Amino acid sequence: MKALNIAATKSSPAIQFDPQNHRLRISGESYPENCGMFYQPVFGWLRNYLQTETTQCVTLDMEIIYFNSSSSKTFMDLFDLLDETAATGTQITVNWRYHADNETALECGEEFQEDVQHLQFNLVEID
Repeated sequence: MKALNIAATKSSPAIQFDPQNHRLRISGESYPENCGMFYQPVFGWLRNYLQTETTQCVTLDMEIIYFNSSSSKTFMDLFDLLDETAATGTQITVNWRYHADNETALECGEEFQEDVQHLQFNLVEID
């Protein structure tokens, strides 16, 4: 399976999904004009990856500096998909990386963390 790499723009995050190492990364800001359209290929790739790759461990690193309400809903959909997959036995870890001075990012991470049951959701403070 090919890696998925989408360069960051002013309003959308960088996406680097490496299927060989089972490392996924989303970083930057997320407030694209059409959130559904932007994330559609990301979800398509991820669903295919989760269905075809047989792995015991997947890690998603998220370092989102700012995101709007549409992105928040999309991230919850992402975590729901990962949580459903984790419920079937795949070990999935999400590292929600936030800057120490960004209380909003921490609070959002805590809310996301409360909504998942089967995946490991870590809040990781960075300087």
